[in-house]
Amino acid sequence: MSDPTQVSAESNQTPEVVNLAHVDVGSVQAEMVRMHQANAETVTADDVELNVSAAGMIHAQNVTGERAVIGGLNAEEAHLANSVIGGVNATVVNAQGYIGGVMGDSVTVEGATIGLTAAREVRGEKIESLILVAGRVEGEVHTLIDTRQALLAGLVAGLFSGLILLVGRIAFRRD
Repeated sequence: MSDPTQVSAESNQTPEVVNLAHVDVGSVQAEMVRMHQANAETVTADDVELNVSAAGMIHAQNVTGERAVIGGLNAEEAHLANSVIGGVNATVVNAQGYIGGVMGDSVTVEGATIGLTAAREVRGEKIESLILVAGRVEGEVHTLIDTRQALLAGLVAGLFSGLILLVGRIAFRRD
């Protein structure tokens, strides 16, 4: 493996397209980035395509990926298949695979396992989410905690924490 390097244009202008294959890079900035069996710490682009690749953080308008590993993703649209993602913040999310957390306006997942889902709309088949907070849900969803249970758990946790603080103040009050 080589040391991570900086990929950028020689001038102050951003390159139009950067194609990465079989390399490790530090930071990539371009209008379009295509990655095939490549690793990048940070990717900033209008469009990003990943195929059997990994990225620490992606900031983009549109992201498509197949068998990708992504730490964090911030995009307008994200379309990911058979991927592992730490966190996704996008307006439109279409994903398959494993996701730590997803937040968006419209989330469509099929065959996905998600830790936390927060969205205005959630659609899909075979959605498994530990915690689901959504305005509208369509499809077969299996959750450990849904919106109502999350609110109830928050209220109970707040009451319990308040009682512990109150008892602690009374018990350890200085005279």
